[in-house]
Amino acid sequence: QLQLVESGGGLVQPGGFLRLSCKVSGTADRYVIGWLRQAPGKGREGVSCINLRDNTSDYADSVKGRFTISSDGAKNTVFLQMSSLKPEDTAVYYCAAVDWHPGCLVVGSGDWYDYWGQGTQVTVSS
Repeated sequence: QLQLVESGGGLVQPGGFLRLSCKVSGTADRYVIGWLRQAPGKGREGVSCINLRDNTSDYADSVKGRFTISSDGAKNTVFLQMSSLKPEDTAVYYCAAVDWHPGCLVVGSGDWYDYWGQGTQVTVSS
């Protein structure tokens, strides 16, 4: 059993940056941790993921070059560094986990994730 808690959301101006954190309680080193988001009136979409076993990662096309996913050495916190933020990045951001190997892919709405955090709001507005 894993528990995930997100933090780091907030209000930021366009072009700004934020770093989201996903604190994972439990033994997570064999899991894929994903970041997903849901904007008002829209469906959930994958943003990024990292496989903590082989350290591979993937990104949605909409965030490539702007967002970076990483984990700490102990693999109990996963970060999403977001830069050059746009108003369309406004959403509730969730981290999620699934036991999967190898690699990870950002595709679809992430229904295959087994564990979810409560979400953190990111608002990009001037």
